[in-house]
Amino acid sequence: MNIILAIILLVILPYVGFWKLFEKAGRPGWEGIVPLYNAYVMIKLCGRPTWWFILVLIPGLNILVFIGILVDFVKSYGKFSLLDHILAVALPFIYLPKWGFDKNTKYIGASATAPFREKYKIALKKTATREWADAIIFAVIAATLIRTLFIEAYVIPSASMESSLLIGDYLFVSKVNYGARLPMTPVAFPFAHHTMPLIGTKAYWDGVELPYYRLPGLSDIKKGDVVVFNYPMDADSPLYRPVDKRENYIKRCQGTPGDTLSVVDAQVFINGKAAPTPPHGEMSYTVQSDGSEINPQLINDLHLEDLAPGINNTFTVNTTLASVNALKGYSNIKSIVPTLSPKGMEDPLYPVYPVKFPNYKITPNFPKFTWNLDNYGPIIVPKKGWTVKLDSLTFPVYGRAIEIYEGNKVQVQGTDILINGKKADSYTFKMNYYFMMGDNRHNSEDSRFWGFVPEDHIVGKALFIWMSMDDNASFLNKIRWSRLFNIIH
Repeated sequence: MNIILAIILLVILPYVGFWKLFEKAGRPGWEGIVPLYNAYVMIKLCGRPTWWFILVLIPGLNILVFIGILVDFVKSYGKFSLLDHILAVALPFIYLPKWGFDKNTKYIGASATAPFREKYKIALKKTATREWADAIIFAVIAATLIRTLFIEAYVIPSASMESSLLIGDYLFVSKVNYGARLPMTPVAFPFAHHTMPLIGTKAYWDGVELPYYRLPGLSDIKKGDVVVFNYPMDADSPLYRPVDKRENYIKRCQGTPGDTLSVVDAQVFINGKAAPTPPHGEMSYTVQSDGSEINPQLINDLHLEDLAPGINNTFTVNTTLASVNALKGYSNIKSIVPTLSPKGMEDPLYPVYPVKFPNYKITPNFPKFTWNLDNYGPIIVPKKGWTVKLDSLTFPVYGRAIEIYEGNKVQVQGTDILINGKKADSYTFKMNYYFMMGDNRHNSEDSRFWGFVPEDHIVGKALFIWMSMDDNASFLNKIRWSRLFNIIH
C-alpha cells in the first residue's frame, strides 16, 4: 500500500502536472512524462543554456540542478513568490497539477532570459528578507544532499569499539564507498534523524515509505571495514521505526554474505580460517599479581582505568593486547589470561550483555542454542539468492530475517513453519546480510546478540576522525590532539 501511495504521489501526480503545463507552453503533453527528456524541455522553456542538461546526468548534483530548473520552470508561469517555489519543490504532487488545471496560470515566457527579467523586474525584485530566505533554503537543501549522498559526520557514543574508536571521537562517514542509499522515509525534518531535539517527538512522517534503492558505489563491504548502519532491533516494539530512521550503530564487519562465521575462545574464524584481530581492540583479562599495589602511573599509561579487584591478588581489566604484553613485563605480575566464557555455557560471564541470537520464536519443539560471547556459531551469513533449508536448527537463526527484514508473515505450528500462510521447508533470501562485531569484544552489543545486518540498513563507511573530545579531561586537555585526522583502519 505504501509503495502504491508513493508512486501516486511522487510519479503520477507530478507527471500529470507536467503534461498540462507543457501543453500551456505549446509543447506536446507527452514530453512532460518522459524522464530526462522532460528536464531537457524544461531547460529550453526556461531559457537556460542547453549544456545544463549535462548537469542533470551527474548523480548527486542532478538533484540540486533539477530543483533550480523546477524553480525557473514555475517562474515561467508567473509563480514568483518564495512560497510558490517552496510548494513546487516540496509538494509537486499537489501544486503542479493544481497550476496545470488552473485557467489563470499561463506560460508567460522563458524566465532565465534577460528580456523576461526586464519585463517582470518588479515582480522578481527580492527584498532583504527574501534574499536571506533563499540563501537559507539553498544551504539546507545543499547540506541535506551532501549528508544524504556524499559524506556525513557522526560521533562515537559508546565504548563498543574501544580502543580503535573512543567515546567522543567525531567521524566522517562516506556514503559514496558503498553507494548512497536514497531516503526511504522522505518526509522528515532536516538534520534531525529520528527524534526532534528538545521536544522529543518524531522527526519524520512514516505515512510515505519508499522502496530501498542504493546508488552504485566504489566497492562492496569488505571484511574488516568499520561500518555505520541502522540498528536492526529498532524495527521492534515499542519504536517500530522505518529502516532509515533506526538508530545509527558503528561496528566492524566480520562476516560478509555467504561466509561461515564462528568464534572459538574469542578468536573469530571465517570459512575455517582465523580472522585478523583488530590491533587496538579490547577484551577482558584476569591478572594475577604478587599482592603489591599497581602503580597509578602504569594504570594511566596502559589505559587500565577499569580495574576490578577480585580475590587472592587477582583483578580483571578490559584492555588491548599491547597493554597486556607491556603489563607482563612487570615483576609483580605473575600471569595474565583472557577471561573467557566456556563453550556450551549459555549465560556469559558478562551478564550485562546476554546473548539472545539465535533462538528466534523458540518453541519447545526447537532446540535452544547455548552460544556465548567467546564461543559462537558456526553460522552462515545469508546471501541474496541463497536458499536455506528450514527446520528446527535453521529457523531460529534465519526466522527474524525472513519475517522482519524481508517482510513475510511467519508462523510456527508445532514443527511446521508457515511463510505467508503456506508450509515452507526452504527459503530463498532477497537481500545480502552482514555480521558486525565491536572491537571491544567483551563490551559490545553486536550481531552476537541481535543477528544479521541487512544490506538496506547499511549507511556508510567510516573514513577518518576529524575531532576527538574527552569529556572526563580538564578544559585545557579536552581535545585529543593525537587522534585528529587519523584514518580509520
